[in-house]
Amino acid sequence: MSDPASGDMTYARYLALDEVLTAQHPLSDEHDEMLFVVIHQTKELWLKQILHELTLAKRMVRDGDLVPAYKSLARISRIQAVMTHSWDVLATMTPADYQRFRHVLGPSSGFQSDQFRRLEAMLGLKDTRHLAVHAERPAAHAALKAAIDAPSLYDDALHQLALAGLPAPRAVLERDVRQPYIPSPEVEAAWLEVYRDTERWWALYQLAEKLVDLDDALLTWRHRHVVTVERIIGGKRGTGGTDGVAYLTGTLGQRCFPELWNVRTSL
Repeated sequence: MSDPASGDMTYARYLALDEVLTAQHPLSDEHDEMLFVVIHQTKELWLKQILHELTLAKRMVRDGDLVPAYKSLARISRIQAVMTHSWDVLATMTPADYQRFRHVLGPSSGFQSDQFRRLEAMLGLKDTRHLAVHAERPAAHAALKAAIDAPSLYDDALHQLALAGLPAPRAVLERDVRQPYIPSPEVEAAWLEVYRDTERWWALYQLAEKLVDLDDALLTWRHRHVVTVERIIGGKRGTGGTDGVAYLTGTLGQRCFPELWNVRTSL
């Protein structure tokens, strides 16, 4: 890239537009395949930014810098909203449009997005089964494994609960973070104390609400995904061998921060 001080930097050079805008390679002559490619490439670019923000937010939360972390967490929620709206654009493609080029996708599927699996892992939805999908992509495999092996954003938040003197149980704080998180009545009780005295625990209370924003936005994205897929392929199996709509519907019950949802019933 040219040295900015030389004065010859251009918009196209700075954004590497020649590379970005020539990265779309539809495999058919069907008009709507370009939309399909652009939507999914854009999703991956936004996921890259989300992971960039989430990495910073996790470090801040782990270090106890809760208020500065709010900015990145809020930004992630805004990006999630943009990603959700992108399904509305894809939904302009009719079932007949999609069927004309679906065969060129082969077994490829959004199920194979390593960045999305990293996002899930960093939010606490750990599943080592996804590693096998990326065995032939060493860098992606290593990044996903690192996300699974590391404490999640929720683990970082629970660490702050304990440091604040709230009753976060040692069994949760010292658990194997590679395993799926199991909701804890003791953790729920700790968050309940936060929600019952928001002035005293304002920083933790605001962190909790930022976490719920992320979970809410992720669930909204998943729901819109389900509806869009059902609109375009109905009950057919997904291209990656999944059960399609049935598989996606099953993900709607997932919660990254379960006690933050449960505590609302106890207030």
